[in-house]
Amino acid sequence: MQEGPPIRAAIRGGTMPALFSTRLMEVLVTIKAGDKMPTGSFGIMTDKGPGQLTSAELFDGKKVVLFSVPGAFTPTCSAKHLPGFIEHADKLKAKGVDTIVCLAVNDVFVMGAWGKHAGAEGKITMLADGNCIYTKALGLELDASGFGMGQRGQRFAIVVDNGVASHVFIEAPGEFKVSAAEHILANL
Repeated sequence: MQEGPPIRAAIRGGTMPALFSTRLMEVLVTIKAGDKMPTGSFGIMTDKGPGQLTSAELFDGKKVVLFSVPGAFTPTCSAKHLPGFIEHADKLKAKGVDTIVCLAVNDVFVMGAWGKHAGAEGKITMLADGNCIYTKALGLELDASGFGMGQRGQRFAIVVDNGVASHVFIEAPGEFKVSAAEHILANL
């Protein structure tokens, strides 16, 4: 069986057998503008230790900028992606954004430590998708096994209005342009 875009295209085009299409759509269709965000939960470090945050708690009745990085403490993520959102947090909030979220397929301890190290506290909500479940539900997982990193999330940003993706920006492999804070700010 093929993986990746050919299957996604076949599902969208209606050429996949009905027996398989429903399950494949859940796993392989990438979120797009106008889609409702998947239901799920995230790990979050709280003052009392590891906790959980549901997608309903995160998105319902709010405007959220969710950006994803392939890994905490990795070069582009630490030098550009997260710092850009920290730097522009006030400008994003002035444009009506209630919450800015950094998501990574890392554990809650790593995300909490990275947020503290980067000075994100009070500006960026650091969320963990430790088993890549939510990222897969978005159709934005990345196999980074060739780099010894296992399953990760692609680099992307989604603007979410009351649980619906209004803008979806997915980076091409190796790029850092459309998911940058400056690009999001210009598109709000």
